[in-house]
Amino acid sequence: MTYKNRITSSIELMGAYILAAFWVLPLLYAFWAAFHPQEYAINFEILAPLTLSNFAEAWVQAPFARYFLNTFFIVSSILIVQFIVCTLAAYAFARYEFFGSKVLFAIILIQLMIVPEILIVENYKIMSKLNLVDTILGVGLPYMASAFGIFLLRQTFKTIPKELEEAARVEGCKLFGILLRVYVPLAKPTYLAYALVSVSYHWNNFLWPLVITNSVNTRPLTVGLAIFGAPESGVNWSIISAATLLSVSPLLLGFILFQKQFIQSFMFAGIK
Repeated sequence: MTYKNRITSSIELMGAYILAAFWVLPLLYAFWAAFHPQEYAINFEILAPLTLSNFAEAWVQAPFARYFLNTFFIVSSILIVQFIVCTLAAYAFARYEFFGSKVLFAIILIQLMIVPEILIVENYKIMSKLNLVDTILGVGLPYMASAFGIFLLRQTFKTIPKELEEAARVEGCKLFGILLRVYVPLAKPTYLAYALVSVSYHWNNFLWPLVITNSVNTRPLTVGLAIFGAPESGVNWSIISAATLLSVSPLLLGFILFQKQFIQSFMFAGIK
């Protein structure tokens, strides 16, 4: 490596560390404020007393148990249906040549460029006509099919040798048997990576749930946390930080546990 390349690499590495620091600072502050009394939320003293009372207060002051349950049902239902729809569509695009398949796949890729917020008004009209406003199904229905999931699984399925599928057919497997016994097991890292993306997106989704939900019985964590932290409710940064950590802790834990599979899956994704 030449001297110029070393300088360039050092600058890039330093820039990455600076960006990472800017990203992690709000999270570090949330940890500090959540585990310290209110008077130490903006007073950074090393010997400040630690406390867990902020978490208890946050849990009591807002129906976070209900918010967690709503979010779990929304995220899990979306993910299950996405797995089914994306698997079938990805297999069709990966293994079958039919009239207009390339054009149809190109249209699906174009959908990746459309910001979901553009469709909020039309989605609300449809949910209203179906009487699904302020329901768990109404929150999740617009996301049941995913262009990104179809793309990611198609790329993975195309890397699986056709000989394995032919051997499964010789053994008497039908279409769904081939999918369950050949394609799905070999694509587990991709399913895991996509699950992390889908769960993190819908766990953090705010605008659409804010529009479509009106009651505690259907609000997810993001909307509930926004209402809980509203200025008219009184601002206690320690309790708000504790509530924020309660909301994001499942995602942080999931990414820490599965980050290797998450990164590996996207390294092998691409147009094939």
